[in-house]
Amino acid sequence: MATAPDARKGNPRSLSGLLPFLRPYRGRLALAGLFLVLAAVATLLFPVALRGLIDGGLASPAQADKGAQVMALREHFLALFGVAVALGLFSAARFYTVSWLGERVTADIRNAVYAHVLRQSPEFFETTQTGEVLSRLTTDTTLVQTVVGSSLSMGLRNAVMGVGALAMLVWTNPYVMTQVLLIIVLVVLPTMWFGRRVRKLSRASQDRVADSSAIAAEVLNAIPVVQSYTAEGREAARFDASTDDAFRTAVRRTRARSALVAFVIIANAALLLWGLYQGTQAVLAGKISAGHLGQTVVYVIILAGAVAVLGEVYGDLLRAAGATERLMELLDTRSPIASPARPAAAPVTPAGSAVAFEGVTFHYPSRPAQAALADFTLRVAPGETVALVGASGAGKSTVFQLLLRFYDPAAGAITLDGVPTSALALHDLRQRIGIVPQDAVIFSASALENIRYGKPGATDAEVHAAASAAFADGFIRALPEGYDTFLGERGVRLSGGQRQRIAIARAMLKNPPLLLLDEATSALDAESERMVQAALETAMRDRTTLVIAHRLATVQQADRIVVMDHGRIVEQGTHDTLMAAGGTYARLAALQFMD
Repeated sequence: MATAPDARKGNPRSLSGLLPFLRPYRGRLALAGLFLVLAAVATLLFPVALRGLIDGGLASPAQADKGAQVMALREHFLALFGVAVALGLFSAARFYTVSWLGERVTADIRNAVYAHVLRQSPEFFETTQTGEVLSRLTTDTTLVQTVVGSSLSMGLRNAVMGVGALAMLVWTNPYVMTQVLLIIVLVVLPTMWFGRRVRKLSRASQDRVADSSAIAAEVLNAIPVVQSYTAEGREAARFDASTDDAFRTAVRRTRARSALVAFVIIANAALLLWGLYQGTQAVLAGKISAGHLGQTVVYVIILAGAVAVLGEVYGDLLRAAGATERLMELLDTRSPIASPARPAAAPVTPAGSAVAFEGVTFHYPSRPAQAALADFTLRVAPGETVALVGASGAGKSTVFQLLLRFYDPAAGAITLDGVPTSALALHDLRQRIGIVPQDAVIFSASALENIRYGKPGATDAEVHAAASAAFADGFIRALPEGYDTFLGERGVRLSGGQRQRIAIARAMLKNPPLLLLDEATSALDAESERMVQAALETAMRDRTTLVIAHRLATVQQADRIVVMDHGRIVEQGTHDTLMAAGGTYARLAALQFMD
């Protein structure tokens, strides 16, 4: 997968990739920031109120009026309770606002990544496994959600509290804080070193999890083949080895992060005890009051707690940085196939589209040394039915893929109704083409929605008419819930022939001027093939049709048969003329018909 170079890779600054997803919610971000600051201020006011309680309510002279002392205590406790209420309300508001942001931004990232992947050309999927993409959509976005919806807020809140506590301590005890600051520097520098180690291992751990997901997705999509070859044990062992690899990487990451946590806790304890020791010495020397000591101790606790939480948050940020890198890599991938900036408009073609290949040469990216098409020239008139025949690997399917502009040729030109396909918007180009693939694709939806996939705005009556034309209406109505029957993942509740007829009905409903049939009747029994062949003949009227066929009996009535070999046209003509010529087609026909 091609990715753009990024100087942020391997660095917490990779999180800046989230900024485009946060900008639409600037108002909520500002509100969350306000609540965060208010909660931090409420926390920082607590030691001040505590000092007032100790010095003003508990440390009064013995001869003071007891009633006045009780009233003073009540006032101080009420002040403390008021600070606690403010802290609770502001913290709850911050938590809700930040959690909402985390959920919303995560959903936006998932939508953006998924939509971006859907627009990639087949070249992308030659080098990227589906399980890898799914891992980024789930595991990586979950890590981002943790940061945006929790860790980042906690980090900012504790940073504000830490800076506030530090400022108060410098103001009240400058000598003590000079020493404490030195200890903080000794804590931060090793933490950053540990952090780099955790970041690298986090990225590696996420990659290993993605490898496991890719294996699982591949095997589960081919479970009948796996079971037919009794390969369950082998595949389980392969997945086991992959998860063990992920586990070992995760253990190394956890070990490094555990060392980081231990160091931060011990260093913070030293920070707290040192501040407390210096404070008690100042009280004994009569330099500060007991209330002042209490205030100092709480501020030191706040500072130490903030540093500890920041250490934890830093670990989360490092993990999320790795996840963000992977997501941004996916979003930075650019498909070589894209709509032109100023697309041309193709003319309306009521009698079918005209198709032309002029000197086309093409190599698949995964096979650059072997030409799939070499100096290929083919012209198809509107309304003509042309069959492409030849051995496997002759380039027949490549013609379809280039027509749909899944790839662009290295040389030559392809036109549709006189307009180069590269000059048409991808949506307009593909809307003019209907395809029935050899392996019919059925989605996890009802029969009605599967057929309507060809024309999302079609009425139920139009769907029923298309199904009838494809001889699918009868078996669909016989299903438990008729057209509303759920067909299962990849249509597992249907036979191969039934899946094929639904795919044909879908193409008929789309009603395009150009129809591509890739072995459209290959999965049908003899009776169904006759019915569907009749339906296809009806569908071919008033439109251009290209047919790929290995069974030559299905294309004898084509207007023209084009015989291909190693990406070139070796002969073409009608069935009778090709048989009379005694060339490649005649030999293929003799073998099939003799069998």
